[in-house]
Parts: sequence; C-alpha cells; structure tokens
Amino acid sequence: MRLELGSPVNCTDGPFGKLADIVVDPTKQRVTQLIVEPHGDNDKARLVPIELASAEEGETTGITLRCSTEEADKLELVEVTAYLRLGEAPEVEPGWDLGVETVLAEPYYYYGTVGGLGYETGPASDYDPHVTVTYDRIPKGDVEIRRASEVTSADGHQLGQVDGFLVADDDSITHFVLERGHLWGRREVTIPINAVASVFTDAVTLTLTKDEVGELPSVRVHRWTG
Repeated sequence: MRLELGSPVNCTDGPFGKLADIVVDPTKQRVTQLIVEPHGDNDKARLVPIELASAEEGETTGITLRCSTEEADKLELVEVTAYLRLGEAPEVEPGWDLGVETVLAEPYYYYGTVGGLGYETGPASDYDPHVTVTYDRIPKGDVEIRRASEVTSADGHQLGQVDGFLVADDDSITHFVLERGHLWGRREVTIPINAVASVFTDAVTLTLTKDEVGELPSVRVHRWTG
C-alpha cells in the first residue's frame, strides 16, 4: 500500500478528508496510525489506526477506511492547544508523546515619543511572557512524520522532504518516498527502509550520502489538487 501525504481519504459511505501525517513505530519500522484531516475541519484531525486503512484500487493512490464517516468522527483527536510560559514544555497524559509542535508568540510594540513627536521607539517593557503552543498527541514511543519533515543524508546534506511511505501487508515499511527539487521541477525518489539510519518526529536521516541518493532513479511528482 502506498501512503502518499496529501492524498484523499474516503470512508465506506463517502469522502472524509486527506492524509496529513503518518505515525511510525521507529523500532519496528512499522506504520501504526494515520493522521487524517477532515474536509473543512483541518483543526479536528483524527488519529486513525492503520488497521482501518486500505489502498484504493485503480490509478489513484487514495485511501479507504473500513468505517463510516460518523465512526471516523469519533476517533481520537490529534491536535492540542496549550497556553504556556516561554520555555515551558506541554504536559502530555500518560501513554502519549509529543508529535509535531507549532509555537506562536504574540508581537508587542511600544509607542513612545522622541522629542515630543510621537514616533514608535521600540519594544514594550511590559509584555505577556506566554506563548500559544499547538502540538499533536501521538501514542507513546511512536514518532510523527509530515510532508515538511526534512530528510538528511549520511554526510549531512538536506535532501528534501518526506512525501509518503510504501508499506507491506503487515504494515511494515518497505520504502519511503523522498521529494526533491523546486516548485516546477520536483521529483520523487523511492528509498528502501534499510537505507534509513534513524527516524525521529519530523526528521529522517539516511545511511546514504547525497551523491548516492542522486544516483537513485527518480520520477516527477504527482500533486493532489482540491
């Protein structure tokens, strides 16, 4: 089964959303969960057990879930928002780990005067020392990979981003898909899982050098629209 990030996800009774991220057990090199964003409700992404997913037949690489849209809406929510002091880490419930995080700090300005002219003179001295942190909550011991996750070669070069995974019938990962290049010249390279040195949340490191990856066959990227 090909799990292409951004591909459509359908339930037994109709469309549900798109594949946003993939949750992986890094020790077993196995996909455990899919993170699916419902249509029109992107902040209500759901954690979908991989056992519910199967690849759609035909030319597309969409995914079908073995449940109704109503049942999918009852699956675990992924995204959590916390209001924390700067430098403070979110507290995660037992059995869960932090996935991808986004931090938003409020801008602050000081409107002072210079020579009585009323110019803006710099940052304020009294500001809110809190930040808004949005993070994904994933099963403990797993890691989260998204389309923006960076892929690094064995010699330290940033090669591109993860575009998806190929998984066997037992949900073990056989290959992952690397997306390289610029907007109008993007190509994808399929890399065997035994060429992966480590997988952490939002990061993949290879055992191959930049030149070795460059010698692998590549094809043009297919992009989902809508």
